[in-house]
Amino acid sequence: MNGRTLVFTGDGKGKTTAALGMALRAAGHGQRVLVVQFVKSDETTGELAASRHLPGVEIVQTGLGFLPPENAPAFARHREAAEAGLARAGEALASQPLDLMVLDEVCVAVARGLLKEDAVLALLRARIRPVCVVLTGRGATKRLVEAADTVTEMRCVSHGLTRGIQAQPGVEY
Repeated sequence: MNGRTLVFTGDGKGKTTAALGMALRAAGHGQRVLVVQFVKSDETTGELAASRHLPGVEIVQTGLGFLPPENAPAFARHREAAEAGLARAGEALASQPLDLMVLDEVCVAVARGLLKEDAVLALLRARIRPVCVVLTGRGATKRLVEAADTVTEMRCVSHGLTRGIQAQPGVEY
């Protein structure tokens, strides 16, 4: 058995939140969790603060923040950071006794050209233990969706940010 693969995608809010809920649930069962956050680089998020109090849960941010256009000079640095994050995830799958791994915003990293889809799929196939892997982010590709046994699409019906409500701690970060 290769373990479960879940994808949380779509234009609605809640993809990372759902994955972090799974991490919280896994921690409650004494399971070991690694969250690798692609793109994100904000050290003041609530999930980072909370993870310090959850035994067995580690969150690693490998991103550099908001993505520039693909033709911008800084884009190459973002690609290198994403590739380093994927390598970190692969090393962890090969060497750590994990129960749950969350690849947060990995779908965005693939959709925006930071990571090769084949590299992410190879990581999923390379699991040697039955680790549950959750992929989050907008724009999940057809092949990532097909590789999953559970796919949830969050759809935005309305969002406070479009009405001028500022991002709030505990809600957006």
